Amino acid sequence: MDQDLYQLDKRLIRESFDRAASSYDEVAILQSEIGQRLLERLDLIKLEPQRIIDVGAGTGHLSHALAKRYKGCEVISLDLAPAMLKQARQRQGLVDRWFGKQRFLCGDAEHLPLADNSIDMVFSNFAIQWCPDLDQAFTEFQRVLKPGGLLLFTTFGPDTLKELRQAWRAVDDAVHVNSFIDMHDIGDALLRATLSDPVMDTERLTLTYKDGMAVMRDLKAMGAHNVTSGRHHGLTGKQKLRQMLNAYEQFRNGDGQLPATYEVVYGHAWGKEIKALHQQDSGEVHIPISQLKRG
Repeated sequence: MDQDLYQLDKRLIRESFDRAASSYDEVAILQSEIGQRLLERLDLIKLEPQRIIDVGAGTGHLSHALAKRYKGCEVISLDLAPAMLKQARQRQGLVDRWFGKQRFLCGDAEHLPLADNSIDMVFSNFAIQWCPDLDQAFTEFQRVLKPGGLLLFTTFGPDTLKELRQAWRAVDDAVHVNSFIDMHDIGDALLRATLSDPVMDTERLTLTYKDGMAVMRDLKAMGAHNVTSGRHHGLTGKQKLRQMLNAYEQFRNGDGQLPATYEVVYGHAWGKEIKALHQQDSGEVHIPISQLKRG
């Protein structure tokens, strides 16, 4: 596989999410559900952050939830798309008054406009798959995290949209669906960034649709366009689109629905000082009990 064909265009990513900002919340059902599951994982971690950055905050749902959870904490909503942040600002409402301090930054996960060792938690739901250089993004997360700070994130794995990808392969050899990184490769990238004690796991969820065009409409409405170098640079012809939709029909299930599979990858890691302080001669790494809540 020619990796250059899957290189992401950051300008197109920003433009795509800017256009989708007003429609995103209506269709981002999966993102909302997984975001809530990611928040629930914080129940198992004893942490009292004073400053959190929500990377890829989008319309601000999870930033708002973090501000409610950690009252008095400063929550920084960062997104590449200005229109998404505009939606997040409109959602802010009473957050500052009742919960915490919410701030907004239009910026790039690979070049965070923050000082070294200034953040207690980097939280990110479905954003790092849009980073062309994952190593650079993780290096930035490590840089801004305080020693012992937490990185908690989700992203998509390679089985995501496998039905759509296979349907397009029946039409031509162009890249029609973004490529996603395997969980183990993500874990390796965390280690290269010197983040400590990475833990990864996955789950697969399936959304169902009445037809293939409904899948395409949802992806467009949430800004999840094909932004790879190997994409067609003109409009997709009606004949090719019909061929793809016909190929997608092979996946129709017994309930008469078409599936769209999503492989969800969860990960967390810690600021590098934890590993330095708790590395044993055997090479084993131990996390202090003080960082874990009792069940």
